[in-house]
Amino acid sequence: MTTRTIDVDYIARVEGEGALYIRFDGDRVDDVQLRIFEPPRFFEALLRGRAFTEAPDITARICGICPVAYLMSACHAMEMACGVTIDPEIRALRRLLYCGEWIESHVLHIYMLHAPDFLGYPDAISMAKDYPETVRNALRLKKIGNQLMTVLGGREIHPINVRVGGFYKAPSRQALDALVPELEWARDQARETVRLVAGLPFPDFEQDYEFVALRQGAEYPFNEGGLASTRGIDVPISEYDDVLHEQHLAHSTSLHTRTAGGGVVHMGPMARYALNRELLGPGALAAAEEAGLGAMERNPFRSIIVRAVEVVFAVEEALRLIGEYREPDRPAVPVEPRAGTGYGATEAPRGICYHRYTIDDDGLIQDAKIVAPTSVNQGMIESDLRAFVAPRVDMADDALRADCEQLIRNYDPCISCSAHFLKLEVERG
Repeated sequence: MTTRTIDVDYIARVEGEGALYIRFDGDRVDDVQLRIFEPPRFFEALLRGRAFTEAPDITARICGICPVAYLMSACHAMEMACGVTIDPEIRALRRLLYCGEWIESHVLHIYMLHAPDFLGYPDAISMAKDYPETVRNALRLKKIGNQLMTVLGGREIHPINVRVGGFYKAPSRQALDALVPELEWARDQARETVRLVAGLPFPDFEQDYEFVALRQGAEYPFNEGGLASTRGIDVPISEYDDVLHEQHLAHSTSLHTRTAGGGVVHMGPMARYALNRELLGPGALAAAEEAGLGAMERNPFRSIIVRAVEVVFAVEEALRLIGEYREPDRPAVPVEPRAGTGYGATEAPRGICYHRYTIDDDGLIQDAKIVAPTSVNQGMIESDLRAFVAPRVDMADDALRADCEQLIRNYDPCISCSAHFLKLEVERG
């Protein structure tokens, strides 16, 4: 057996540290491993002994791209543990804050991280030389999401205005109204984004996924809902650990997730779309239909279209929420600690961000569990890679590497959250 190895010191357009290992035995795929070697970050251990009110701010530091997911999931879990129900006005503001995160994160992925793959550029800077107006519009669109996060969260990275029970300060009507002109521009640009990405060249590749997302039946999911799947999972979020089990594999510092039956699942935009499509707003539904999306999309490369449709939805939802906004009587409800366990799950741009906390009567955290969506998707990524490379055994290593990197980026992975996809090693025998 001869071994051929390719080492890539740094692959941009993903966050975190990992490697891909592929071994061929003749013309057969013998092994595929997405190896995560990012050092464990020990956030769960760091939280033990801390006050329950500290969890949102601490966990938000897990990710600079989707901190709202960690803020919201932590708040929901602590409010459940303490038996608190927030006011409707606060709930609406949380949903609006999530609109900002989806806009900025999805646009970053679509234009800066993923589009260069389809158009044959090594990065967005190179792409901008040929598509300057497109990139300028993308940056303006992303900035609108950041502005929403700043107005509601106090700043665009790691917002500081969120607390258990609500917000420290509610935005003024004037501050939100000032965002409307740019959001109206964003609505048109988001629809144009769907048209642009729908015209990209997509490999002919589909998988039979079990999609998993939040679903609560009244709204396209951001903050709330039970755990649902296209193969029959339908449980409250408090039963998350009963149906999705973590396990350690030797090649990854990040835990993998399996269903009770041992299968892998797919989280993220395609999953949300498959389980909640009918809850998209009229503009987003029209954009999906114009782009040729059916009731379910099974080609992971076309996930970029679904992300773009979700940008249309998030902009439309932001405009709706601002139009209906009334300044709340109080920015937060009081929350007194009590011993118990609380569960929280919200839809990060990449999929479900799950938190579970046990606190004592003094509100000190006794136990914490946090599961990032990229951690859950790792097993599905490996499954995709195995199916994808099988008919491509004869491809040159450089071409195969590029295609595999693009496939991994379909998931917009945040490897740092789950523990730069950096090294590809191919072994041929």
